[in-house]
Amino acid sequence: MHDLFDLTGSTAIVTGAGTGLGRGMALALASAGADLVLVDRAASDAVAEDIRGLGRRALALTVDLSQMTSIDAVIQAAVAEFGKIDILVNNAGIIRRTPAIEFSEQDWDEVMAVNAKAVFFLAQAAARDMVKRKRGKIINTASLLAFQGGILVPSYAASKGAVAQVTKALANEWAQRGINVNAIAPGYMATNNTRALREDPVRSRAILDRIPAGRWGLPEDLAGVVIFLASRASDYVNGHVLVVDGGWLAR
Repeated sequence: MHDLFDLTGSTAIVTGAGTGLGRGMALALASAGADLVLVDRAASDAVAEDIRGLGRRALALTVDLSQMTSIDAVIQAAVAEFGKIDILVNNAGIIRRTPAIEFSEQDWDEVMAVNAKAVFFLAQAAARDMVKRKRGKIINTASLLAFQGGILVPSYAASKGAVAQVTKALANEWAQRGINVNAIAPGYMATNNTRALREDPVRSRAILDRIPAGRWGLPEDLAGVVIFLASRASDYVNGHVLVVDGGWLAR
């Protein structure tokens, strides 16, 4: 059973790896044996040191994924350092909170560029390396807002709906080429993106009252999930959006 989840010898790229869910997933993959390429718009050297402390190799890249020229740079750096790409975790994301009637074109475009456009083109670039070995795992970070509309975040909801649908579209094309494409849809997690909600006593209480687990999620709640989707244990899982929400959608 251990072998099903063993990632020893694998190379994983994790975007948005400097903090929050990305950091948690990167550490989880390293704990299962993977070497890591950490991609973030801010420095992720501290995470790289944590991974080296686990006995794995790590390469930290400071990259703005809203610029499409960064896509090839990430792939080239990963292949140059580790020789191949086995796992891609498309986790980087941004959010803008504004009433829809006031929402700006700039805020719309910036969110869609990072949360949707970069997800597709980074997956495409990684898949071009993966098909050489007829094996690879692509894991996209969706959201509960792939299923619901949310409040004050129209571009974020649109982008996460796009992530869910792109996940399915790519699985349809690439499953026969040995590449599994799936997504994780986290619920309300205690990260920088949700600080405004957690600091609002009314919204925070309303959210907690609906979560059967009775608490906000934590980065470590995704550890087992990301290892599963990155490992041989999920070889027959394709195009799935796995919800990790403490039961939010069940209520």
